[in-house]
Amino acid sequence: MFKFIKKVRKDEDGAVSVDWVVITAAVVGLSAIGFWTVEDASFGLMTAAGGAVTAQNDF
Repeated sequence: MFKFIKKVRKDEDGAVSVDWVVITAAVVGLSAIGFWTVEDASFGLMTAAGGAVTAQNDF
């Protein structure tokens, strides 16, 4: 059993795949956070612009 554990511990096949999965998950997560931040800010800007346009009764 100890031979098997030592063999598995020394085996490096698949390590690059794990790295890519972690990096890809990090990029996707940061992209989602960035999207939600921009979305919230743009909704606030649209609301403020709508209020400013509504306040201008020039007709």
